[in-house]
Amino acid sequence: MTDTAHLPPDHPRIGRGKIGVLLANLGTPDGYDYWSMRRYLSEFLSDKRVIDYPRWKWQPLLQTVILAKRPFSSGANYKLIWNHDRNESPLMTITKAQTAAVAAALTATRGEGVMVDFCMRYGNPSTGSKLRAMVEAGCEKILFFPLYPHYAGATSATANDQFFRALMKEKRQPAVRTVPEYFEHPLYIDALAQSVERAWTGLSRKPDVLVASYHGMPKRYLAEGDPYHCQCQKTSRLLRERLGWDSGMINTTFQSVFGPEEWLRPYTVEHVAELARQGRKHIAVIAPAFSADCIETLEEINGEIRESFMHAGGEEFTYIPCLNDEPAHVAALVAVIEDNLCGWNAG
Repeated sequence: MTDTAHLPPDHPRIGRGKIGVLLANLGTPDGYDYWSMRRYLSEFLSDKRVIDYPRWKWQPLLQTVILAKRPFSSGANYKLIWNHDRNESPLMTITKAQTAAVAAALTATRGEGVMVDFCMRYGNPSTGSKLRAMVEAGCEKILFFPLYPHYAGATSATANDQFFRALMKEKRQPAVRTVPEYFEHPLYIDALAQSVERAWTGLSRKPDVLVASYHGMPKRYLAEGDPYHCQCQKTSRLLRERLGWDSGMINTTFQSVFGPEEWLRPYTVEHVAELARQGRKHIAVIAPAFSADCIETLEEINGEIRESFMHAGGEEFTYIPCLNDEPAHVAALVAVIEDNLCGWNAG
C-alpha cells in the first residue's frame, strides 16, 4: 500500500494497493435497432484479428455492402433473444451474473482488497473504461481474464490486444497479468460434464449422440499456428472420458462460418442434418467454447442448427445451455483466477 500521510492536501490521489480482476467477453450491441447493430458490427468486423484481409480490400466491402444489410438481419435475430425486461442482450445479463458471483467468492476469501468487474471487447462497457475505473479505484495490480476456455487469435488475443492498448494510455501503469486458456482445467471439464448429466437426467430418451459445437475459424489459421482446433478436440475427449462414454458418443463440430474461404470442419449445421439422415433422430448439442449463452447459441444453435436437423428428419433436438453462472462454472473460474493470482496480495 502506498503511504500518503506525508503528501500535501492538493496532491493527486494515489492508489491504495488493490488487486483488480477484470473479466472480458466478446461484446454485445447496445440495442437491436439498425444503428446500434451497425456500430457494433463495424467495430467487430473491422478487427484485423477477426477478418485479416487487407484493409483497402475489406473496408469498402464492409462499409458499403455488408453494413448496409447485415444490421437488419442481425438485429432481427437479436430481437428474438433480447432480454426485454432489462433491455439488454442475454450475454450482458449473464456476464453481470457471473461477475457478481465471482466477486462474492473472491471477497469471501480475499476481503475488500480485490475489485472484480467486467468489460467487452466490442461495444460497452469498453475495456478502456473499465481499466481506467480500476486504476482510479486504486488497483495497482490487475488480472485480465478473457472468458474463452480455448485460445484463438480472434478471441483471447484480440481481447488482450485491446487491454494492452488501454494500458498504453495510462500515465502510471499497474502491474498486469493475463489469464491463459483453461480448456483442460479439471473443474471446467467437470462443470461441462455436470451440465450434460443434468440434461440427460431430464430426458425420457437418451440422445443417440452429443454434438460439441465450437465456434469456427478459417482453416488456414490452424496452418498458421493457432492452437484453437487442437484445444477443442482435447476438450471433447476429456469431456467424454469424464462422462465415461465410449468413443464416438461425442462429435466435435464447428459453427458460425463466415465468408467464402473454407473453415474448420465438420460444419455443425451440415453435420446435424447428416446425423438425421443416418437415422440418429435424437441428438443433443453443447457449446463448450462459449462461457455464456449468446446469439451464437440461443439463436444459431437453437434456431438455424435445430431447423437443419429437424428438416433432415430429426425427431428430438436438445440444446444444453452454456455454463453461464452455474455454481460449478463459477467455482472453475474462481480456481483459474486464484491460480493466476498466486503471489499477489492486496497492499
